Amino acid sequence: MLRPRITATREQISLDGLWAFATDAQVPDQAHAAPLDTKLEAAVPASYNDQFADPAIRDHVGRVFYQREVRVPRGWGNQRVLIRFDAATHAANVYVNDLRVGEHVGGYTPFDVDVTDHVTAGETFRLTVAVDNRLTRETIPPGTVATGPDGTRSQKYLHDFYNYAGLARSVRLHSVPRTHVSDVTVVTGYEGSTGRVDYTVELSGSADVLVTLRDEAGNFVTSAAGATGTLEIADVTLWQPGAGYLYDLTVELRDGSHLVDEYTLPVGVRTVEVRGSEFLINCEPFYFKGFGKHEDTPVRGKGHDNAFLVHDFQLLDWIGANSFRTSHYPYAEEVLEFADRHGMVVIDETAAVGLNMLIGAGISTGGEERTFGPEVLGDPSRDVLAQHVRELIARDRNHPSVVMWSLINEPASNEDGSREYFEPIVELARELDPTRPLTYSIVMFANAENDRIVDLFDVISLNRYYGWYVVPGDLRAAEQYLRRDLASWEKFGKPVMMTEYGADTQPGAHSVWDGPWTEEYQANLLAMYHRVFDDIPYFVGEQVWNFADFQTSNGTHRVEGNKKGVFTRDRKPKAAAHELRRRWTSFGDGKPKPQE
Repeated sequence: MLRPRITATREQISLDGLWAFATDAQVPDQAHAAPLDTKLEAAVPASYNDQFADPAIRDHVGRVFYQREVRVPRGWGNQRVLIRFDAATHAANVYVNDLRVGEHVGGYTPFDVDVTDHVTAGETFRLTVAVDNRLTRETIPPGTVATGPDGTRSQKYLHDFYNYAGLARSVRLHSVPRTHVSDVTVVTGYEGSTGRVDYTVELSGSADVLVTLRDEAGNFVTSAAGATGTLEIADVTLWQPGAGYLYDLTVELRDGSHLVDEYTLPVGVRTVEVRGSEFLINCEPFYFKGFGKHEDTPVRGKGHDNAFLVHDFQLLDWIGANSFRTSHYPYAEEVLEFADRHGMVVIDETAAVGLNMLIGAGISTGGEERTFGPEVLGDPSRDVLAQHVRELIARDRNHPSVVMWSLINEPASNEDGSREYFEPIVELARELDPTRPLTYSIVMFANAENDRIVDLFDVISLNRYYGWYVVPGDLRAAEQYLRRDLASWEKFGKPVMMTEYGADTQPGAHSVWDGPWTEEYQANLLAMYHRVFDDIPYFVGEQVWNFADFQTSNGTHRVEGNKKGVFTRDRKPKAAAHELRRRWTSFGDGKPKPQE
């Protein structure tokens, strides 16, 4: 799934900006058939929810409509014309004038709509996008929609972040030649000082293929002919954590001396593997230190913003982090490209969150409903998850920063039916990408004795909240629970890491005692966890929950969202941020020594 790029043969026009906007409660079902009858405008890219002061829009459940006029450049007459949506949360139908031309289900992966046969070079067309935010038992993530006596719909879901929706990422009109490169796959490795790039090029049409590799300075390295092959790099510079060296692999399609198409893909040469209880990057043990994050900022919601991208990475560098997990969905492609260039290590996660009927907004509901089965999450749900896995791996498999796939967050992996549900998903992921390890984040209800699927994965990733949801305020008891828990996983002989741990903290709340919600308690809780981690020889990483405070659904246990961030939602550091900085800047990418 190639990201659109401007090359010698390809062009694009950004469609970001202000679009006419309306909900399905404000306009008729056939709203695409004419200019929208609305005075509202919404910014793209951004979630629509927080842009308006009207609570009926913020809490709307159902479809919303975006519309704008688009002019096709007059020089595109001999090209294929496509519209690229980087994301539409959670499902979209696309219309050119009054004709439906495309659709997509899944809120965090991109899709192209080919409109060549419906538009004319040099002329304009009306583009309408209907985006549906509803979550059901057959969507990923799952949810339920209820309709009240007055016909108003309400949305329930089982994940602890706000269900922001709309066109949260960029939209662009782009062109490709009629014969073009449709996909490129690379797998890298090295032996001694010689690097290797195995490549496969997929074409739409027929042409001769020439592949050229250049270094970061633009110097020629090597080339090869043919749609498949191997490029060898003498004196290779490896992509390393903290040093994201990238080569440029350029694919040219030629008809004799005529250039038919050109596409350039950045390539980082590195290896990843799990060996025993170690996680290795370039054959060296790697220790994850970082965060679970969210795409979440004020007003924009989940809208991508390059200024926040730069600032967040600056804060990751300042605090000494080397990694993060894309909890709980694939992030914008700009994020992964930035990680590639700057050597940030990424655990890339699907949108499979909330697959646990005992969880509600981050805490146990005390319910007894089973999670897996025809009446709850059955074959239709699993088929949708499989498609999410296909699209995630197709989009991100060439990013050197992505070192592991996280297929699920906090599933009911201790329940009957979990293995039947997830084993085909694991098999699919291994088939699509045999080069990266697989993991999933294990909920506290699942332990080393009752988890049904842990043997299917390469790395054991634990989400644990001793000292918060369990024995809150008692760090001595929390430490005992944590030590017993971590010791119980040794028998599997796999690397173990923590993908979530932390405590809600109100900025500015202080106490000389270990009082929950204070900045001191958050810092002391993290320090206790770190003391335990350093005593575990098979432990390979710590990712705090969360990088920054984020918005959640309404609830009495959430005051202005989840406050487990070590930074506030507007990126001000809490005391815990300074505690982490002292720790993480004291050692490199290898495992820290036990604390005295």
